[in-house]
Amino acid sequence: MRAVVTGGAGFLGSHLCDRLLAEGWDVLAVDNFITGAKDNLSHLGKNKKFKFQKADVSKPLKVAGKVSYVLHFASPASPPDYLKHPIETMMVGSVGTQNALELALNKNAKFFLASTSECYGDPEVSPQPEEYWGHVNPIGPRGVYDEAKRFSEAMTMAYHRYHKVDTHIVRIFNTYGPRMRLNDGRALPNFVYQALSGKPLTIYGDGQQTRSFCYVSDLIEGIYRLMMSNEHLPTNVGTPTEITILEFADRIRKHFDDAPPIVFEALPQDDPKRRCPDIAKARRILKWEPEVGLEEGLKLTLAYFKEVFQKKQGNRK
Repeated sequence: MRAVVTGGAGFLGSHLCDRLLAEGWDVLAVDNFITGAKDNLSHLGKNKKFKFQKADVSKPLKVAGKVSYVLHFASPASPPDYLKHPIETMMVGSVGTQNALELALNKNAKFFLASTSECYGDPEVSPQPEEYWGHVNPIGPRGVYDEAKRFSEAMTMAYHRYHKVDTHIVRIFNTYGPRMRLNDGRALPNFVYQALSGKPLTIYGDGQQTRSFCYVSDLIEGIYRLMMSNEHLPTNVGTPTEITILEFADRIRKHFDDAPPIVFEALPQDDPKRRCPDIAKARRILKWEPEVGLEEGLKLTLAYFKEVFQKKQGNRK
């Protein structure tokens, strides 16, 4: 069994490569390093079952040899990243998705799409079930990511229905863990970077907007089970426990001896007020639910961030 993982040098893509290799797969990771990092794959350099190919999947994707599975995880994922790279985000979600699907079609391989809870936009329903069609501003600043992923889902289902490609779609909710980039614009790395730098934690709006945070090992377990399933329609994978951003910031502050203060800034346009998955489907068809509690996950993630931060500080001296 050989898998091609686009976005393989990213936070989630690299963890997925680890899991596939642990399951005995040969893995080819593909990335152009717009937001991925070579360090995320450095530990795999001597693994004979792992290969890397630098490529932009928005251009025709050429892969030699047999392929059993194509997993499309390439895309900027944090707001600062997709606002900085709006065209690339739209391209990797549209043309990149079709190129990955064409590879699966030509290789007679299965296909897996990493979609997102952002398909639900700023939801009018909470928690969000897969049947909810969403409340998205297609021309707002976040639309480049939201609509790219919604298009990618539609394209995936078109290849499934028309070309009979064996496809699977996961809608990923907020996930955290080692290999996230410090200060990448998402709540957890932002808070930790600010705390480690001796700066106040920045909360946008009044902090009453909610998120749910799933530890990366739980997410990868859900993804692997969905890969192996017969389910073709989108499936939520995430933690069904809401926490306000203000409460989350307080949880972070408790892990520092000198708890940093909090400052408030204006809420970005179209920022979702609530984000929480309905995971009844994942429980039913995958027998999956998250196991790592927030405190346990935070300890593991903070230890990683502190190590990365100290290395960066050392390199600057």
